[in-house]
Amino acid sequence: MDTIYLDNAATSFPKPNAVTDEVARCMREYCGNPGRGGHPLAMAAAEKIFECREVLADFFGAPDPSGVIFTQNCTSALNLAIKGSVHEGWHFVTSDLEHNSVRRPLERLSNDGIADYTRFSLLADIRGRSVQRILNGIAGAVRQNTRAIIVTAGSNICSVPVPLFEIGQFCRRHGLLFIVDGAQAAGHIPIDMKQMNIDILALPGHKGLFGPQGSGALIIGEDIKLRTLYEGGSGSASFDPDMPEDPPERYEAGTLSTPAIAGLCEGVKAVKQMGVEYISAHEKKLFLLTRNELSCIPGCVLYAAEHPGSVLTFNLRGIPCDRVAYELRMRGICVRAGIHCAPWAHEALGSIDGSVRVSFSLFNTERDAEVLCSAVRDIRNAACLNSN
Repeated sequence: MDTIYLDNAATSFPKPNAVTDEVARCMREYCGNPGRGGHPLAMAAAEKIFECREVLADFFGAPDPSGVIFTQNCTSALNLAIKGSVHEGWHFVTSDLEHNSVRRPLERLSNDGIADYTRFSLLADIRGRSVQRILNGIAGAVRQNTRAIIVTAGSNICSVPVPLFEIGQFCRRHGLLFIVDGAQAAGHIPIDMKQMNIDILALPGHKGLFGPQGSGALIIGEDIKLRTLYEGGSGSASFDPDMPEDPPERYEAGTLSTPAIAGLCEGVKAVKQMGVEYISAHEKKLFLLTRNELSCIPGCVLYAAEHPGSVLTFNLRGIPCDRVAYELRMRGICVRAGIHCAPWAHEALGSIDGSVRVSFSLFNTERDAEVLCSAVRDIRNAACLNSN
């Protein structure tokens, strides 16, 4: 049985050949410890890592490659962004689309009495939403002690567009730090830190950028200094009891994952070569095909389906979402069911018991979408027969 992979919002699969080839080449030829020696292997690893900083800075419109901080994943990056920037008494504003990698750090700060936060709605009244209404919601959530706004660039359960440019302008006008979670948007839609006034951008390597698992980055703008979450070896100034003052070494304690970063470097190059606009158009085409077919199935409930993108979620009335995902798995189709670590978004969408998530990549085809829709129809028909 052929496998159809439609779980790219969790991690992209397959990867471009250039990614897997470079990971293997790194392990075979130059996987020394960067910054931990002057021998050829250490130097070659350091050069590749610096190349990846340059590639990421260029791709996301960052002011300086030294502001590219490598992390284990986007969750690590968000924890550094939120906990590293906060001061006692701060108030954050965030949205109802956020993943638990934003929610839980904010909850921790709130429970510890360090900071507080307020949510505004990106999902309320989806059909009648407007950018101005969103900005009004943000303005209504801002307090005298608000210091930062945190939003996702794209939800992991729907494809509702987020007006990053306009929110960035709002932050600039009001002197607020703008932190963006790029987990589901990087590689799917254009993100430019300079044009969008983004101060801090958190990224996963293993999703839309086609890098290996275990790769991620936090990109910080000029004149931004965060507190460190980890301290340890930095490869320089070893007699100093504190971490270095300057990025990236300030935030990268310990040995970096050179193979993962090498693969990420090639993944970003591949996305740039293919073009984000081309990738986005391909994913929207598959979304629309799937949406149109699923909408014809009795009892199929689609969420925010008027907004095409890389992510589409649905339910079949009367059938638990995990049962639907299991039946699809038995037919060789990989999707994800559940809350997807985004309970706020499910509350706003009205899918509080979870949903089935289909997430596309450039490597999916129209046939993948057609086979999925046929399988969902079969699952629905079988359930109806069994109930009679």
